Amino acid sequence: MSENRLTMKHSGGFFAAGAQMKDALGVLSDGAFKIFVYVCLHADRRTAQLRFRMAELAQATGHSTRSLTSYLQEIGKEVGIVYRAANQHELGRIEIRDRFWPYQKQAAETTADPEQALYVARVRGLFLEPACVQAMFSAADEKLAADWYRAGFPFEQIERAVLIGCARKYVALFNHPDSAAPISSLHYFAGPLEEITAMAMPLNYWRYLAARVRKMESQWRAHANSAPAAPAEHEQTK
Repeated sequence: MSENRLTMKHSGGFFAAGAQMKDALGVLSDGAFKIFVYVCLHADRRTAQLRFRMAELAQATGHSTRSLTSYLQEIGKEVGIVYRAANQHELGRIEIRDRFWPYQKQAAETTADPEQALYVARVRGLFLEPACVQAMFSAADEKLAADWYRAGFPFEQIERAVLIGCARKYVALFNHPDSAAPISSLHYFAGPLEEITAMAMPLNYWRYLAARVRKMESQWRAHANSAPAAPAEHEQTK
């Protein structure tokens, strides 16, 4: 009699959670373990590293920046190496130690092309600005932005793809507030970017769309601010 084989619902984006994660569970408090899991899911698989800003990481994990600081200190004692940014405008970096990382590490690659680094930084800022985006700029997002640079996509086209994507997302959020989710990955804009390469719309159209998106974003922010406040976070420690 043959055994039934388990089938994954999604073939990509998974993380190998095995003995290493079990070890981390045994040494971290509940709050710190949540941060650890988030880092594992979003870090570069090759280097076990995640670049971050405190405010963005706090928002993404549902912690206050004060609690996050404490949890990062806990992670830095044994589970990872935390490189804090010099100021709020620069990126910090977390690297999970070998004992708690299930993949074979590779040396982190450095970007030799300063123009590429600037392009990726501009895409990062563009991606994180809209209210309909609730995410960090992950290693996968950074790779996609670098791919766009190497493919020769002008930054103007990225801006227009973000306009189209955000316009569609705001419509979905207003029409289906219970089921539509905010944008969580730069890959969301890959489809619109392909579309606009075949479009020949006049400049006035993009100006109109930009104004329309700004209006929808303002309405969405007002709607979000008027929603009932969520219960205060209850953080447990071991």
